[in-house]
Amino acid sequence: MDSDCILLEGLTFYGYHGVKEAEAELGQPFQVDLTLWLPLRAAGMSDDLSQTVDYSDVYRTAQAVVEGERCRLLEAVAERLAEAVLAHYPVRAVRVRLNKPHAPMRGAVFSRVAVEITRTREGDTA
Repeated sequence: MDSDCILLEGLTFYGYHGVKEAEAELGQPFQVDLTLWLPLRAAGMSDDLSQTVDYSDVYRTAQAVVEGERCRLLEAVAERLAEAVLAHYPVRAVRVRLNKPHAPMRGAVFSRVAVEITRTREGDTA
């Protein structure tokens, strides 16, 4: 895998994901961090956006997934986001970290939970 990467961190969206019915009804903020692995040398040498990934487009993709169809599990949202990035952008791999800052857990003083997955394009290795 290339060591070059684009990072999008702290993307915050409002979604309705979770196992509890209150989460589906009320929703809550979710934070997304993405790492996209792709060669960046051509973009760096040419200063040409067409040689890289437009992170504004990636932001809109993440927004559509997180604010879209409800999932019960964070793992499912993360998988959908990874699939969307691999399907729409010329990246070799993507890491998705999905944070649920206000996870409802009885008795928890600090209730931030997250999942993190890394997915590669078929034939590439992580």
